[in-house]
Amino acid sequence: MVKRRRWLSPFLLTLSILPTTQTHAVVTEGTASYYADRFNGRKTASGARFNTNALTAAHKTLSFGTKVMVTNKANGRSVEVTINDRGPYAHGRMIDLSKGAAREIGMLGSGTARVELQVVSAANEDRFSRSGIPTDAAQTMMMDLF
Repeated sequence: MVKRRRWLSPFLLTLSILPTTQTHAVVTEGTASYYADRFNGRKTASGARFNTNALTAAHKTLSFGTKVMVTNKANGRSVEVTINDRGPYAHGRMIDLSKGAAREIGMLGSGTARVELQVVSAANEDRFSRSGIPTDAAQTMMMDLF
């Protein structure tokens, strides 16, 4: 009786150790408000100076640098903002937008709006994969296999 050896492809072994990136599909609904003008120029929790015309926002838990698509449920208008501060601290509010972002989705008149939040990219996701290897290096490794 001849013993057969199992052949393991180095290609399959390589694929199993390559890093993967995770697509974020976090979607939530809640109430948005926007910052008062008096905060313009003050430091945010991230250390950046608040600019009332920039497309930024405050969120209680999302990491600084996270990009979020905010859609006004009443009119369907959307804006992409970057999280750079903590808050809001008013009861029942989910996100505080800069005045520029609030203008983009048409909520300046009412002061608050029902919105849908969708995480577009987490902080540092653009450059790094989950394993900490720069994404461009991971892509290069993948292309070398083919």
